[in-house]
Amino acid sequence: DRTMPLARPTGQIPDAAWTSGFREMTEPWKGAVGCLGVAVFFAMTIGIISWQALEQSPEEWVLRGRTGGMLWERRRGALLLRVLPAGRTVAVIAVGGVPATEPPPPRDRCWHDGGQFCYTWEEDAELRLSLEPPPTPATECYGVRWTPLRPDVMLKDCFSMANVSWYGGASIRAQRWPLNSAESHAQPFVSGDFSKNPVGYGPVLERYFLGSTGVTVTVAPDVPLFLSLESNRHFCLETPAGRAAVPLRYLLCATPPPPRLSPSHRSPIWQYYGPAGSAAKIKRGLKSLAKKLKRHHLREGVLALGERCTAILAAAVRPDHVPSERRKRHDSTHGWDPSLIKPLQLSITLSPYTSIASPLFLRSLRDSEVASYWLSLQPRFGGCSVPLLTTWKGRLCARLNVTSKAALSWYLARARHLRQALGATYMVFEGAEGNAFLEQAVPPPAELAGDQYTGVLAAALATLGNATVISAGARSSHLPLFVQMSPLRSDWSHAGLKGVIPSVLHYSLLGYNFFIPDAVGGSLDSDTPGDQELYVRWLQIVTFLPVMAFSTPPWLCCDAWVLNLTRQCIQRHRDFVVPLLIKYSEEWLRLGYPIFRPAWWLSPTDPTAFTIEDEFLIGDEVLVAPITEKGQTWRDIYLPGEGHLWMDTNTAHVFDGGTILRNYSASLAEVPVFVK
Repeated sequence: DRTMPLARPTGQIPDAAWTSGFREMTEPWKGAVGCLGVAVFFAMTIGIISWQALEQSPEEWVLRGRTGGMLWERRRGALLLRVLPAGRTVAVIAVGGVPATEPPPPRDRCWHDGGQFCYTWEEDAELRLSLEPPPTPATECYGVRWTPLRPDVMLKDCFSMANVSWYGGASIRAQRWPLNSAESHAQPFVSGDFSKNPVGYGPVLERYFLGSTGVTVTVAPDVPLFLSLESNRHFCLETPAGRAAVPLRYLLCATPPPPRLSPSHRSPIWQYYGPAGSAAKIKRGLKSLAKKLKRHHLREGVLALGERCTAILAAAVRPDHVPSERRKRHDSTHGWDPSLIKPLQLSITLSPYTSIASPLFLRSLRDSEVASYWLSLQPRFGGCSVPLLTTWKGRLCARLNVTSKAALSWYLARARHLRQALGATYMVFEGAEGNAFLEQAVPPPAELAGDQYTGVLAAALATLGNATVISAGARSSHLPLFVQMSPLRSDWSHAGLKGVIPSVLHYSLLGYNFFIPDAVGGSLDSDTPGDQELYVRWLQIVTFLPVMAFSTPPWLCCDAWVLNLTRQCIQRHRDFVVPLLIKYSEEWLRLGYPIFRPAWWLSPTDPTAFTIEDEFLIGDEVLVAPITEKGQTWRDIYLPGEGHLWMDTNTAHVFDGGTILRNYSASLAEVPVFVK
């Protein structure tokens, strides 16, 4: 027989003994044991929760692409755009309008579609992220769509400026480059007139933002967008509350702008500010200005008439109030002969406004054609339309109805007739910016929401040819139009001279490479009129821009040497700058690159270059670094492009790129220009 080994004692309490022992315990001991069990359970629960919190990453991938993806960061309640394989975060987007502390779950409602991520904050908003078709093979784009689930939810996404310089968006009164140092309260993203609203947005804007990390933000054109800028913190895209289920939609990616057509303009422009009481006085004034320009050896260029002078000459050519049987005799007496100013050319100015006292408006009122030709308010319960009146240059006016084909056809035909009758080469159209409905706190019709007015008018004016100038731009940078920059103060501030280069870089980045800068010295009055130094430094900058414009001739404001310098600058513009513009406009048409480029264009990884706002490049080969501080004859100059060599065109000295020239000399008669 086999003997079983002895069993080792286990120390366990037999069930019967444990049960009977527990029954014999007193009540206090029973309570103590129960509390101990609860404490153990509570400790285990806390431990599990802590372990999960420690193990769970504060960032979670919600949508992956080929070269990057979108993450959700729990701590800040923010979306992150990250590129691989470096794992670099190129955009941080703090979300508003939803509980930021509530994180999206690992499992989303679009789990069946690998190209989307969907999550709903109950009773607040829905977020949908999607991979979108890229414009180029090397680009990856993500669509972001927020949909409010209640009318009182205001959607708001804020893009951090920490370690990112941002460019693009809207022009502002004191233009900055980058826009990180700009400040603006939340307001409709609609082009405006600084003379009406100095704290509003300016005449050129696009729903396009570029970050120094290589990311772009493009907002959908049909979104009723509000934009706010908080200096050195973030800029925010918002949709107003109170609109039923209006989504906030934008695209995150890196893509060049589309190719465009090229307009044409002659330089310089001499603005006429002579006598304007009658057609005869204007004619004599233009003839006198042409003679003075000839006498000072400044014969080439364009004489530009403002809107009032254009209207007076237009009435002399074909006045609306003169009966047809008298028109022929009236024309022969007061008509305009363009040969009086040759070889100078003529530019005239029009606008889409008409005074309510004008024969034109009164005739449309009499013929019950107000709604057909002018923006109007439609009554809710039938009845006649009421013209939407607004102010333009101090007068109560009606504005052209660009949604009416009949009105646009009439307006364009009238413009062509005036161009032919006055022998004008160029036409300037002011007043294209702004939304007249929003200015009156009236909801606009869907076809004129946001900046649709500017876009429709620009498309119509482009049919007049590439010698057309418009005062605003919105989704129209592809059109062969020149854009007239806003007037600047005649001072050294960012609302004056210091704002010229930031505006140039802003316009060019948004695709508006062909612009007419404000007149040399500024157009708006300041506390120090007649500053010769300001005039000279302004002249030195516009020499390297598409068009040179003057409101005050140099012989009226400055010493004789400034007149000679003006001739030299005009010559340099014609011989040196224009060929460069032609060369790089071809590159712009082919590749979409801006003609006027910031320093970071050649130094994309150098943070020093991101905030330089007083230098600019023409293409990749010319660097212009003018003086913008009063009384200075030296400045620090950043030479971009490590590995490149730059030659000073004044001294022929050569310097290395990627360096800073400290206290570089530039006398009042000089502007530092370097050729690569």
